[in-house]
Amino acid sequence: MIRKLLLGVIVTLLSFITKQTLGQTSSADTSEQRIAMVHIADAYNTAIGQQSRLYNGPEYELYNPNIKGNAYFQDVNKFSPGTVTYDGLFFKDVPMMYDLNKDVVVVLLYNKFSMYTLLNERLEHFDLFSHHFVNIIADSLQTNAGINAGFYDELYHGNVVVLAKYSKSLQTTSVSNTINTYFSSSKSFFLKKGNNYYSISGQAALLDILKDKKKELQQYIKANKIKYRRAPEEAMVAIAGRYDELSR
Repeated sequence: MIRKLLLGVIVTLLSFITKQTLGQTSSADTSEQRIAMVHIADAYNTAIGQQSRLYNGPEYELYNPNIKGNAYFQDVNKFSPGTVTYDGLFFKDVPMMYDLNKDVVVVLLYNKFSMYTLLNERLEHFDLFSHHFVNIIADSLQTNAGINAGFYDELYHGNVVVLAKYSKSLQTTSVSNTINTYFSSSKSFFLKKGNNYYSISGQAALLDILKDKKKELQQYIKANKIKYRRAPEEAMVAIAGRYDELSR
């Protein structure tokens, strides 16, 4: 399918070049335009040839529009530019959405209507809306690792790593014999210290894991008026950064 679409694009482009060339009255202008268009075509085909490696996953189907809410990261249900590292190659300005219900990245083909799901095992990491997501694969986890395989927002990366997991699930309710389906959101946090992952339920749990610097961190939290409950992401990043400073 990809090759057919590429062939169609190339044929259309060549047809455009031909029409433009025939419509010219100056041979010099014709030659210059032909050269310019050939360069454009070469650059376009080279870029598409590289990015075509992105489009080798299964086709993606949208959810029933009657479902309340949506499945996507930050509730953005339209394609937005992001970057991905896929099959060891880096791609930028990729139209994409992150489906939190299925935990997959959806990309839009250059024809502007075909949607594909990237294969998780080939997707190393991606960036979307200034968030950096890393793929924690099952093979890298030990038994009882304290974390599941999937994509995690890497909030902080130092000697310790702070991760956030965003999820959405389909829920149903029955009101007056009417069944309503909607997406429910959840969020959880993790800390990686050494080779171990720890689930973080609150500030106390975080400080227990960083207990070798607990007293200093408590002083830092108090002095900087850090409010974990109000902004857990910012609090965890600040505390982890301070911990790294103290551990040098």
